[in-house]
Amino acid sequence: MASILYVCVRPEQGAADAEHQSFRRALGVPALDRWDLLERPLDASTAEQYDGIVVGGSPFNVTVEERGEVQRRVENSLEQVAQDAVDGRLAGMFTCYSIGVVTRMLGGTVGTAVPESTRATSIRITTAGADDPLFGPSAPQMSVLTAHKEGSIEPPPGAVLLATNDDCPVQAYRVGDRLYATQFHPEVTPQDFVDRMTYYRTTGYFAPHEYDLTAARVLAASVTGTDLLRRFAEVVSTR
Repeated sequence: MASILYVCVRPEQGAADAEHQSFRRALGVPALDRWDLLERPLDASTAEQYDGIVVGGSPFNVTVEERGEVQRRVENSLEQVAQDAVDGRLAGMFTCYSIGVVTRMLGGTVGTAVPESTRATSIRITTAGADDPLFGPSAPQMSVLTAHKEGSIEPPPGAVLLATNDDCPVQAYRVGDRLYATQFHPEVTPQDFVDRMTYYRTTGYFAPHEYDLTAARVLAASVTGTDLLRRFAEVVSTR
């Protein structure tokens, strides 16, 4: 079985704990080591002890003009680990906020023109994605959960676009065969997402007075995004 490390970048302890368990369940592993980047940097020698890493979401945004010391430290560590994945030293799945960090690192552009509200949405698997071991089995489309304020309209240089939709053109890409990045959340079930919403009622992902309506819509959705992480664990274990 592959050894995988969950890298946490959420300041909210309850949301971080729940995300950790969501990743563990979606990966299909009995235990999942955790590293909290807000508490300490992740050095390459530690990361490379694992076959792969998965990076969760965060209320941080890479497009803000003033990034605090903690956010800068977090992003420096994420860039180092992402480079390890680009160089083939480990496999990485970077989700939500961390796709922005990776995109910027690779020379791409992240902006605020293509946000998506808290909801389930359908994404289309590209031709390249149909041949990918993670995304191919879900072609031609899959249902996923989104909530983000920033994104990209095209993948960064050197990346292969794997999934897209009309609202946010870059939903997922791959660099080489070891680094994956998704704008959506592949780890959560609808109930997970609603539980997480309680921590972010007033942070701009949805209108606070529409919490009940938004939660009901999420709970009514059927999503297939968690299949990606199970496949990620399987692929990592064979390489």
